[in-house]
Amino acid sequence: MSEAAGIELVIDQEAESKAPLCPHGPTLLFAKINRKEQEARRFYACAACRDRKDCNFFQWENEKVSVARQLAREEFNQSRQSPFTHKQYVERYQQFVSLPLAKRVFCLDCQLLLLPGEWSEHTSHHRLGDVSLHQLKRPSHLLLPLENKKTNAQYLFADRTCQFLLDLIVSLGFRRVLCVGTPRLHELIKLRQCEKKNPVIKSQLLDIDFRYSQFYSEEEFCHYNMFNHYFFGGKSAFEGFQTFLCQDNGESVIMVTDPPFGGLVEALAHSFKKIVNVWKTSRNKDDELPIFWIFPYFLEPRILQCFPNFSMLDYQVDYDNHALYKHGNSGRKQSPVRIFTNLPPKAIVLPAEEGYRYCSFCQRYISSANRHCEICQACTSKDGKEWKHCHICNKCVKPSWFHCETCSRCVLQDHSCGVAGSGCFNCGSTEHKRRECHDAAFQNKITDKSKPRKRKSLEMNEEGTANKSKQQGQERSMGKKKTFKRITVKSKRKQKRKNKQ
Repeated sequence: MSEAAGIELVIDQEAESKAPLCPHGPTLLFAKINRKEQEARRFYACAACRDRKDCNFFQWENEKVSVARQLAREEFNQSRQSPFTHKQYVERYQQFVSLPLAKRVFCLDCQLLLLPGEWSEHTSHHRLGDVSLHQLKRPSHLLLPLENKKTNAQYLFADRTCQFLLDLIVSLGFRRVLCVGTPRLHELIKLRQCEKKNPVIKSQLLDIDFRYSQFYSEEEFCHYNMFNHYFFGGKSAFEGFQTFLCQDNGESVIMVTDPPFGGLVEALAHSFKKIVNVWKTSRNKDDELPIFWIFPYFLEPRILQCFPNFSMLDYQVDYDNHALYKHGNSGRKQSPVRIFTNLPPKAIVLPAEEGYRYCSFCQRYISSANRHCEICQACTSKDGKEWKHCHICNKCVKPSWFHCETCSRCVLQDHSCGVAGSGCFNCGSTEHKRRECHDAAFQNKITDKSKPRKRKSLEMNEEGTANKSKQQGQERSMGKKKTFKRITVKSKRKQKRKNKQ
């Protein structure tokens, strides 16, 4: 959901406490803006899925839900959860490891470690045999990546990126890592523990992919939705997370997160601030939890709006299973994914063997093509290419852009003059968004029409959605009756004329 479509996220603590649940946890509150009618209607929708085909939950903010529909919804939510509890998964893993190599079988279709008594249920499935202990320690290579871009797209760090992050974390003196949606970094840290390397680094993974429950203990993994800060394991899972984050008075811990690129920045930031607040409960001083937030560079303004003290590093993050964001002939030469952090940029050394160098003016490491602009007094490139300075705009822009006199700004050569981009739904300005609009006269005209409009009563199905098919079938049958009646009348008239003749 995007603001360009007239829909935006609403951060409201009172509404948040009343949010109904879908299979992915508490839903988020959105406002649907209609600029022509000057109204805003608020509704709840799934926090994890942007496509209604993946999760069709929808409810107006003040809509009254019947007890029967509520019970049906709870039953449906429960049916969409993992088949085993985390504790059961851990017990199954211990049994699986104790089996001889020839009896360690993994079902590729069900993505499940199979015990011998379950083989008969998966005879028609694709299975992988002789699963080694090394494979069990690298579950991100064993599991098939989730690739639904609008729900839970799982792009895994390339080895070079993963190793760089781990080396950087060790060099900065951190001894515990909260991995939010970074399974490959988590497993690399666990492998390091097995090799008994010093210093000892501990890690906990928070991820929406419940399949990792098969490989990690309750202290090492929490089934978690980062868009609504929801722990599927309930109170015990939250307490495990809190213990890991706050031990040793919250010292030497860093959070590394790699959210889906299409995720709402505001929702993610809201969850991350809740994590920071949990961490602060263990602190006697007012400071900030160190964070590495990995996201595309073009979302820098939105991240800085939520975290003004963050800065973007030049390091380009690569992925193994992404069509574009990786090294090689099939990928881009420059990945647009960067690291945003609240740590001092000068303290983060980027690898010289990959072309990064230190700028003494900016006091930070930059990419090889990034040049220091004497006018801007900064290394201005964002995408890894050398930018040029526009003296009319008084800022540096991409090399493929030129200054358009009609638009009064730098744009692409083949742009359409006068076509405004996404902006404010209140006053029409392209300089700000609706939430930042100060046009009070227009704001006062907007009425909150969150209450559901009167509609014809429709029969509800088990999932609480309107069952229109029955009504449509009745309408079609009525239409057939009317058509049959007209044909009957015509035939009677025709028969009468024949009798007269």
